[in-house]
Amino acid sequence: MLTTVRKTRLWFLIALALQLVQGYLHPPQDVAKTVTFLFTVATALQAALWARALIIGLIEARTGQSEDDSSSLASAFGIIRLLVSIAVFAIAGIVVLDNLGVNVTGLVAGLGIGGIAIGLAAQGIFSDLFAALSIIFDKPFRVGDVITYQGKEGPVTGTVKQIGLKSTRILSLTGELRIIGNTQLLAQEVTNFAGRQMFRFHLIVGVIYQTDPAVLAEIPKLMGAEAERAGHRFVRAAFRTFGPSSIDFDFLFEVDSGEPTEAHAAQERVALGLLGTFKERGIEFAYPTQTTFTAAPDGTMIMPYPQVMPVVQREPKRS
Repeated sequence: MLTTVRKTRLWFLIALALQLVQGYLHPPQDVAKTVTFLFTVATALQAALWARALIIGLIEARTGQSEDDSSSLASAFGIIRLLVSIAVFAIAGIVVLDNLGVNVTGLVAGLGIGGIAIGLAAQGIFSDLFAALSIIFDKPFRVGDVITYQGKEGPVTGTVKQIGLKSTRILSLTGELRIIGNTQLLAQEVTNFAGRQMFRFHLIVGVIYQTDPAVLAEIPKLMGAEAERAGHRFVRAAFRTFGPSSIDFDFLFEVDSGEPTEAHAAQERVALGLLGTFKERGIEFAYPTQTTFTAAPDGTMIMPYPQVMPVVQREPKRS
């Protein structure tokens, strides 16, 4: 409110004083009309300045931004100020013309038709613009947040580098800078990791069927010990299922970090540590295998290849 009051101009105060004084001095009619006209213009312009300051102040208070904000959304606030200024001063101009006796009905109708034509011609631009305004007000993410969205090749995770009026720039974990329209980005589910305090990892570990049952019973304990040895929170480890080529176990643990790079590095350390533990204990990881049995016509099982394969040597052809 104080900012709005500060927008009061000296010329408005002078016009207001003249309007008040003429009620007591009773000047000539031409002078009175001139003073009244100047007061009307000054009041309309001053009201526009007050309205502009009030609207922009409310927007900035809602979004937590200020006039000297240097974030990437400063350009968005610039366009907001421009649109608000055009709207309030256009209304002020129409009020002044109406007080001068000008028929503004046709002007208002023409402005409406022109606005519709411009909106249809640039609906894509305005769609992204309003999406940018939605980001400003709703704040689904900010510059510097790590988000995941659905790209053409699948889920994309990256850091928000810039939020513009038409598009948002995201630096993916693989290093490329992705540019996506604001409308397209907000039209899908976006996962924001900014407020994330920890990562939970779920590993599925498969061992061969030849593993001794007593050793199988020890595997969940080995997994928990490995997670705790790395300084992370062990959640659960248990038998999962009999897979086509392996006996599978679930392994869940949590990393107290909100940074994806740090958390995935911790996952790598736990996985490599578990690999070393299994190697020391003689536990073999499983991989897809197939066993083929070959039988003779009478049903007798035979080896697919003879144990001793004769080697036939052929004499070289003579020319």
